[in-house]
Amino acid sequence: MKKTFFAIAFFVMVFLVAQENKISTLKFEGLHRTKETFLRRLLKVKAGSTYDTLLVQKDLERLNRLPGIANARDSVVFTNDRVGLFYILDENFTIIPGLRIATANDGSFAYRLSVFEFNFLGNNQLLGGYYERNVFDSYGLFWEHPFLFSDKAGVGFNYQDITRQEPIFFDEGTKDYRFNSRQIEGQLILSPDFNNEIELGALFVRERYTFEGDDPIPDTPLELEANKIFYRAAYRYIDFDIDYQYFDGFQNEFTGQYIQQLNGDAPAQEFLGDFLSLRNDFVYYKKLGSRGNWANRLRLAATIGNEDSPFAPFTLDNQLNIRGVGNVVDRGTAAIVLNTEYRHTLYEKGWFVVQSNVFLDAGAWRDPGEPFSQLFDGSNTRVYPGAGFRLIHKRIFNAVFRLDYGFGIGTNATNGIVFGIGQYF
Repeated sequence: MKKTFFAIAFFVMVFLVAQENKISTLKFEGLHRTKETFLRRLLKVKAGSTYDTLLVQKDLERLNRLPGIANARDSVVFTNDRVGLFYILDENFTIIPGLRIATANDGSFAYRLSVFEFNFLGNNQLLGGYYERNVFDSYGLFWEHPFLFSDKAGVGFNYQDITRQEPIFFDEGTKDYRFNSRQIEGQLILSPDFNNEIELGALFVRERYTFEGDDPIPDTPLELEANKIFYRAAYRYIDFDIDYQYFDGFQNEFTGQYIQQLNGDAPAQEFLGDFLSLRNDFVYYKKLGSRGNWANRLRLAATIGNEDSPFAPFTLDNQLNIRGVGNVVDRGTAAIVLNTEYRHTLYEKGWFVVQSNVFLDAGAWRDPGEPFSQLFDGSNTRVYPGAGFRLIHKRIFNAVFRLDYGFGIGTNATNGIVFGIGQYF
């Protein structure tokens, strides 16, 4: 009898405590463009559920990662045995123009213009495109809806027509090719839980290389053309907090692609044949004091199946991996790249931030036909320290005006300015 009494008393206490922590009110303050129905579907805390501080913090982290939200915080009001929960949001302006300026491989002026909307229709869809002039004309169109089907599943599509002058590095010397790639991609975007994201996609590509010039190297192709299909899978683990320009935590992203040639002549089979491409990016952020941020990225990349092809997929480039090195100065079939930088807020008032930056970019490449040991023997290693600054608008998504200057170390090293929109990583 006593056991029955204590069991009943225990369940009554649990019921009463749960009742005392019920969320009677869940409201959003500060919304203008983002739809409230979208946020209610996305977040884990619901009206009528038991108040849980850990779940609230998870919701705030997720809100802060959304392109449409600049900052999210909570306010809790306890009234008798009820809880009122308010998410107070500062929204981002999300229609973002972009500009990238560089020097093309023929020495001409190269630029890229883009416009992207990151909160299309108020539910954080991405819609946009770009136009690029880099010796030749290129353009691309993109649409993604990561939450089309539910808070865990969405889709994305893009089309790109890319034409550039690309240097190809043969043993006998470097020759320029006109490269054209017409490609269309569809992908399934999955978010099984708060920290994990998966992308599964297929990319159909019509690819062509045409020799540019009057002095070809004997026994090298003048033209290559092939239709390909890329099977792509990406897995991303995210565990970091965002407070405007400050990041704290880490992210790991693994991307694997199997590239299959559907048709092509004998030279295309030799130089553009089937291969597997693997890449892993580990990014670590640490907030230091009230104004500092230490940011790091370690990239590991390798291909399997085309180790001897001079048409290697990984490029050494200002905008991708080593600041100051130049525009497509080398190609490789494997790479190790470490980028580390310290960002310090010099001035902050309202929406405007001035941030200084000192960095060290270092990397090693495996040339076509060389063993993996080349990554570690120092024969193909680049080291570039440098400094720069950032101008940041806290209420516009990814509105970081970036200017860096990299100083090369070693024989035949170069120096150079790198300009862009958004943090380097």
